[in-house]
Amino acid sequence: MTTQVEAFVLEPRIAYFSMEIALRDEIPTYSGGLGVLAGDTMRTAADLELPMVGVTLASRAGYFRQQIADGRQIELPAPWQPEQWARRLTAKIALTIEGREAWVGGWLYVVEGHRGGAAPVILLDTDLDENHPDDRRITHFLYGGDEVYRLRQEMVLGIGGVRMLGALGFRIRKYHLNEGHAALLTLELLRRLAHTPDEAGTPGVHYDVPAVRQRCVFTTHTPVEAGHDQFAYELAGRLLGDYIDPEQLRALAGNDRLNMTRLALNLSEYVNGVARRHAEVSRHMFPGYRVHAVTNGVHPWTWACDSFRRLYDAHLPRWCHEPELLVRADRIPDEEIREAHAAAKRALLERIRALGGPLLDSALPLLGFARRMTDYKRADLLFSDLARLKAIAGRHPFQIVLAGKAHPRDEGGKRLIERLHGWARELEGDVPVVFLPDYSMDLARLLVSGADVWINTPQRPLEASGTSGMKAALNGVPNLSVLDGWWLEGCIEDVTGWAVGGESDSDNARDAALLYDKLEQKVLPLYHRDRAAWIAIMKGAISRNAYFFNSHRMMRRYAAEAYLR
Repeated sequence: MTTQVEAFVLEPRIAYFSMEIALRDEIPTYSGGLGVLAGDTMRTAADLELPMVGVTLASRAGYFRQQIADGRQIELPAPWQPEQWARRLTAKIALTIEGREAWVGGWLYVVEGHRGGAAPVILLDTDLDENHPDDRRITHFLYGGDEVYRLRQEMVLGIGGVRMLGALGFRIRKYHLNEGHAALLTLELLRRLAHTPDEAGTPGVHYDVPAVRQRCVFTTHTPVEAGHDQFAYELAGRLLGDYIDPEQLRALAGNDRLNMTRLALNLSEYVNGVARRHAEVSRHMFPGYRVHAVTNGVHPWTWACDSFRRLYDAHLPRWCHEPELLVRADRIPDEEIREAHAAAKRALLERIRALGGPLLDSALPLLGFARRMTDYKRADLLFSDLARLKAIAGRHPFQIVLAGKAHPRDEGGKRLIERLHGWARELEGDVPVVFLPDYSMDLARLLVSGADVWINTPQRPLEASGTSGMKAALNGVPNLSVLDGWWLEGCIEDVTGWAVGGESDSDNARDAALLYDKLEQKVLPLYHRDRAAWIAIMKGAISRNAYFFNSHRMMRRYAAEAYLR
């Protein structure tokens, strides 16, 4: 063990398992919202000095870098060198995968808080000399490969992660599963707590399910079926071998397939969705389970741009440790809010120019849309009627900036990116539209602070939470969004932003018409004609959204309601 690890094993900790954790831009071990939330979780643990330890995969090959050629996404490698940012651990553990012993090493990355706290993150790594070439690659590609590769990864994360924590000397109070990818850790706990025979003398292995449930917390993140990993039992049997009794596994993970979400649900005492609506949807998806609601939040210091950090430091000292103080943002002078946003907008426009984009007009409203490019996010809703967009722009000029990656195997998402570029060309001369490639944490920070309006148009009710709009609100940027996920809780019409439609299920034509109506009749006229009223809404976004939808509130709730139970 390293001296650094020894400092973290002195007290029991919460082990936070996540397939991806966004630690910093230079470490591309994340693909999007799930990983960024995990990173914000660990950053907040460091700030609040919560005793936590993160466990993830090294993902040496990263996710991918996005290049756009003639409107088409091209995926480029995004490798990183762990030794540049983390310290190699001396401990190694082994697990059997498909009858072969695979060794797992690791790296220690320490997340540092603003008040002297720190949170360790263990990055598991199978790229070791003693491993078979196939096993060395298990922790290379984030969400890469086929079902076999994914199940091997999830064995390393769940089973290997628990064993690595034990080898390092960590004492774990609770295990927090951030999505079902880590669900196999529950099987490792079952094996550790197994006993034979039982008190009645019945022969065979007996698993202490209640004891495992007491130790586990499970957060589910999506109502989208593709987000819930399932594997054929034939494959599971081939890779896991006789690791656990097959009948017991079926009883816990589903009769037909190994369902990682079902396994986590059955072996976790505390289960939660990531917004109130998402918890309701999850209870319908998984009847019979109690699903709590802990609405997501974003890390204040990470997602506030430089100009707003300085503004909050001047008027609301301790805001980054006590973000509830942002409720007083309405006391900040209007001119200082305007100047802070103008600085953020200049930074975004300068980046657009540096990336070869057009020279946008800082005086015109800038509509921002950036997230994973996939069908249910409906990035195309804003472009449903190009003639109407042009007509609106003729009366109330505006600009649009877009960003987002499609998963390499999501052909629908890739086609969506192509169509967005085609529409941008059709709108040229009427509505400036810019697509910024290679969406990352750094680019996201520029976008959520430099846009004037943040747009989100998912298909209801498939947006579990969403966090980009929370980041925008932290920078005084109001939302114009569909009522789903967190925005159902955060929208106060004409105070924090504006709603697109009601709460009923989505209809593309209706939602597009409502989006255009709101832009034409409320949002753009207000921006162009009444700057004082606009700044009042910016203040509303901060004082009524940012003060609440932050990761400090989120983690205090997890601590009180899940970790200390």
